[in-house]
Amino acid sequence: MPDGRMGLQDQVTQLGQQAADFHNYWLLTLCVVISLFVLVLMVWTLLRYNRRANPTPSRNSHNTLLEVVWTLVPVLVLVAIAVPSIRLLAKQYSPPPADLTVKVIGHQWYWTYQYPDNGGFEIVSNMLKEADDPSLAPGARTRTDADGPKLLAVDERLVIPAGKVVKFIVTSEDVIHAFAIPAFWTKMDANPGRLNETWVKVDKPGVYFGQCSELCGARHGYMPIAVEVVPPAQFAAWVASKGGTMPGAKPAPAADSTGSSPVTTPAVPATAAPAAPTGQPPAGTAIQQPATNQAATAQN
Repeated sequence: MPDGRMGLQDQVTQLGQQAADFHNYWLLTLCVVISLFVLVLMVWTLLRYNRRANPTPSRNSHNTLLEVVWTLVPVLVLVAIAVPSIRLLAKQYSPPPADLTVKVIGHQWYWTYQYPDNGGFEIVSNMLKEADDPSLAPGARTRTDADGPKLLAVDERLVIPAGKVVKFIVTSEDVIHAFAIPAFWTKMDANPGRLNETWVKVDKPGVYFGQCSELCGARHGYMPIAVEVVPPAQFAAWVASKGGTMPGAKPAPAADSTGSSPVTTPAVPATAAPAAPTGQPPAGTAIQQPATNQAATAQN
């Protein structure tokens, strides 16, 4: 874990909590019970059937009841594991309608995130290096404690709103990567030329870290993922700061370049037109002109 603890990370999604509970309270309990049973059986066999306690061994080679028991019990154990596992898989691959879609693209060795629902803008996320890193470019930003742990902090975080269903479309530009955030119980392969899909719904704001979990080359260990979950209002402000727009939001009005436009100029009260001279038609009346071929003559 980023904080040094061992075991599964604290889960912040409902599906992840169910999976962690299944692992901690059912699978581990089952493993302990089976291990203790096998240990007790081995000790009892060593004590009961050694040469001193049982100098004349039994010649029996078959026992129908035992054979039925040691066949059915493992089957029942597997069924007890399979039923909740299949239930979890069904929930994982039956996502609710998404409130936000993010396209995740893996590269050697960084991530890019596109927001097609918010104007299609893209952010590029690279790992932040340490101040004493000899490969650090002059003037480049370095990691601080506020950015996150070493090897996990990035210069641009993936930002999503809290309490919303977020669909991740995962792919790759070059080789196979894996988009994995343990606190979300999320791991999805990023294959070049293929779109994979997963989803999360995180109610608790915070910063959550992950890494590429598929060996992808020399700098595979330097592809961290940092996801910042923020309230919806803060997410909208962040989208605007990146030049994007929220779905349904009207674009900002363009600057007015028509200062004399009737739309922006107050209406001027109409005044009576001066009377026409005697013999002339009133103002605004079309005057019938005699037919002529002057225009045709000019063109010739």
